[in-house]
Amino acid sequence: MSEMKNFGPTNPHPLSQMRTELVWEGKYDEYGRRREVDLAGSAMPMQKIETVDEPASRLGQHGLFDAKKAHSDEFRNMLIWGDNKLIMASLLKEFKGKIDLIYIDPPFDIGADFTLNIPLGDEAETINKDQSTLEMIAYRDMWGKGTDSYLYMMYERLVLMRELLAETGCIFVHLAPTVSHHFRNIMDEVFGTNNFRNEIIVNRPISKNLQRQFELIFALPQGHDTILWYSKSFDTRFNNLLVPYESKNPEGYWHRFWSGADRPTMRYELLGEKLTHGQWKWSEERAKRAVENYKEFLKNKKGRSLVEYWRDTGKALEFIRKSVTNTVENWFPPSDDKIGDTVWEDVKSYENAKDFPTQKHRELLERIVDFTTTESSLVADFFCGSGTTGAVAERLGRRWIMADLGRFAIHTTRKRLIDLQRNLHDEGNPYRAFDVYNLGRYERQWWQKERLQGADEEHRKVVMEFYKAEPLPASPSPFIHGRKGKSLVHVSSIDGIMTRSELTAVAQAVKEAGAREVACLAWEFEMDLRLTSNALEAEHGIRIRLIPIPREIMEKNRNEPPPFLEMAVLEAKPVIQKKSGQKVVDIKLVSFIPSLAEVPSKELAALKERAIKSGFDFIDFWAIDFDYKSGQPFKHHWQAYRTRKDRSLPTVSTQQHVYSKRGTYTACVKVIDTFGCDTSITVEVSYEL
Repeated sequence: MSEMKNFGPTNPHPLSQMRTELVWEGKYDEYGRRREVDLAGSAMPMQKIETVDEPASRLGQHGLFDAKKAHSDEFRNMLIWGDNKLIMASLLKEFKGKIDLIYIDPPFDIGADFTLNIPLGDEAETINKDQSTLEMIAYRDMWGKGTDSYLYMMYERLVLMRELLAETGCIFVHLAPTVSHHFRNIMDEVFGTNNFRNEIIVNRPISKNLQRQFELIFALPQGHDTILWYSKSFDTRFNNLLVPYESKNPEGYWHRFWSGADRPTMRYELLGEKLTHGQWKWSEERAKRAVENYKEFLKNKKGRSLVEYWRDTGKALEFIRKSVTNTVENWFPPSDDKIGDTVWEDVKSYENAKDFPTQKHRELLERIVDFTTTESSLVADFFCGSGTTGAVAERLGRRWIMADLGRFAIHTTRKRLIDLQRNLHDEGNPYRAFDVYNLGRYERQWWQKERLQGADEEHRKVVMEFYKAEPLPASPSPFIHGRKGKSLVHVSSIDGIMTRSELTAVAQAVKEAGAREVACLAWEFEMDLRLTSNALEAEHGIRIRLIPIPREIMEKNRNEPPPFLEMAVLEAKPVIQKKSGQKVVDIKLVSFIPSLAEVPSKELAALKERAIKSGFDFIDFWAIDFDYKSGQPFKHHWQAYRTRKDRSLPTVSTQQHVYSKRGTYTACVKVIDTFGCDTSITVEVSYEL
């Protein structure tokens, strides 16, 4: 029998050294060392692809807004498409320690299906939209290892948010009760328990359908969400959170003058009372002045109530008395507002908007932004969804940065912010321009880990098998991977979108191989890649087909090849007229054949014929840059879009653009379909004065 070890101060028991900690798979390596977040290694270059609502004086064009309506600073708001981990790492160089408020509404780790019913054409008709491949991976919780992957995914992003926050900044994380207990532990670890400010409960509207679902499983419906509020440091200060009184007291009210805080310097004698613990609310001088004010009121009231006396004396007096129960009290004058607490029953979590299923309520964000920031503060949302955070920040005069993984979310936000800026202009209120950015690559974690273990060659083999292309073992270029008929085939990598530089290299390889056509297969394409494709086709005399890889090939039980559909085809032409003695230019959409890559297979057959015959029905938004420069961001000189209330959409612009001198100009036309996918073409304009 072995002897029991003697444990004590010099030989502590191992269990006595343990601490409470949330641990997930991947937090520590095989040697027990903590895995640190690679801040620098995650940074990627961002491409500015659009400028929206630039002041007219800067553009030298007929802009939507007057320069005098712009804010005085030069900051341009940012809307970024991509993985927010990579986005935040890329923002560190410029914005480390500069963001005043971060609000996020991350996925809840509940396996939710974010398939949407979206309107089509001029009518009230809707079609079903599946998630993109990116959205499916992110929002159906397909991170490979369930909750462990989810927690690690969020931990990395919270570390980056901490780095971006100003020392006086704060963060609000909007959660469902199903995951908030895990999140609290992660937030404590990243921001520190001392920087926990509060847990806020927000009312969630309960639909009849939701109520019915819970009735079937004999549970209570989820009536609230949780918002965790942390600051970067203890020095953070906030505005008073004022909320309307439910029932107003026209005479004001009295309240105990004692405070639960404990400051010995605030324990002076007052109205015969001397504290042994705790403290009075005010300084001794201020409190004793308030006592004298009440004595003067009793002496001089002449039949007036306290509130009448207070109003007659200019609403500047404070009052302290001793009540009949010997309690020292101070008087609170009548007010339309009261100091808010952590239970927000007067605002709702969601708008129940048809455009976006998880759209947050505007009043909720207004409250958060208003009491934690001041005008010109910088606000960020890295899971922006429909863009409520940015819309509220814009309305309240704050600067903003927003990001999202889904194209549809970016499109919804872009359209919403343009609409808001038009309203602000009409109201005579200031606005800021904003830019739309691409990020250079995206992760395919689920595919890499669960299906292909990160093997690009295997990935290309599987994709070409479904595409029915023949691999080329002796390829003349690393950018050419197969052949289908007379067309060469390029398959982009599994951990990236197809970029401008990649497409340029492919086109050069096809030309050198003496071919006339190439099919480029990729999970995602950079926004506006069609413009680069058109230029390369003209330069090299080849045809480039951009084909999204169907997400259905990721299904484990799929045997039949899914349809491979090309990106949209767009045609437009200039319309030149003479108005008031000078020539004006507009653009007419001639034809549009949308890509149906975002349409579920079950609806594809019914929509194919309509897409060819009535392609304009699939256009949700289009815009024109009348003086486009290759390689430069697209400038929004004119745009039109459908709304829920107004489903009409012109096919001819109404800008009546005037060029400063005769010559040949390039106009760029950008169309975004009802699925959030973009395509752009250039149109040559011959202009005579």
